[in-house]
Amino acid sequence: MAQAINAAKARLRKGELALGIGIRLVRNVDIIKVMKAAGFDWLFLDLEHGVMSIETACEIAVASQDSGIAPIVRVPYGELTMATRVLDGGALGVVIPHVDTAEEARDIADKLRYPPRGHRSVGGGQAQFDYNPMPLGEMTKAMDDNTLVTVMIETPKAVENAEAIAAVPGIDCLLMGSSDLSMELGIPGENGHARIQAAADKLVAACTKHGKWAGMGGAYGEDLLKVYIGKGMKLVLAGNDLPMLTGAARAHQAKVRALAG
Repeated sequence: MAQAINAAKARLRKGELALGIGIRLVRNVDIIKVMKAAGFDWLFLDLEHGVMSIETACEIAVASQDSGIAPIVRVPYGELTMATRVLDGGALGVVIPHVDTAEEARDIADKLRYPPRGHRSVGGGQAQFDYNPMPLGEMTKAMDDNTLVTVMIETPKAVENAEAIAAVPGIDCLLMGSSDLSMELGIPGENGHARIQAAADKLVAACTKHGKWAGMGGAYGEDLLKVYIGKGMKLVLAGNDLPMLTGAARAHQAKVRALAG
């Protein structure tokens, strides 16, 4: 049975760091090869912010199947029908933002997992299996095992409920959205603040207790990444295409201008 391997989930299962890169600016399949060459494990295809369409996200996801880099799609808040569509369309994982309670997490797991774990509807042949016909039970079990379902922790309420959320079967990862959390806490942009670090500790403890993986977003500087990886964050969103491109371009032009004295 041919099956695209979820490189992010494979690394997590081995206890390794799974490094992702946010994709909002570059909306074509070339980004797959670029980020594979850069050494990333997964693409964070962002449908919550920016103008990427579901069609574009699925085209990139299908083209990623044999690349060794996993296409994982963030959908807008509450859009669970979009989440199932991107999974049908080639994604190997989904990220659901703004999850505050275990009840919400249970609904997510119910909608995104096939029976008997949930009630996701079957959509036919899938790119993850090269569109090969295969026994339905075999296909759905393999897909569930290979799909990474991640919920985002972005408010004080979500942090308070982290252990209950982590206890929900069918949820693989709790990903802290440190930028939105800093806004909610009244410390905008202070992603290394002691209150954010305390929240991260609580999230990691909850995930460890319930056999889930803890993830981090919004901490992109080297110092912050060192802190949060040291705390046990495993699914790490290590940057985004736009700031990486502009940052490298600014640094290079400054070096060239400096040559003129």
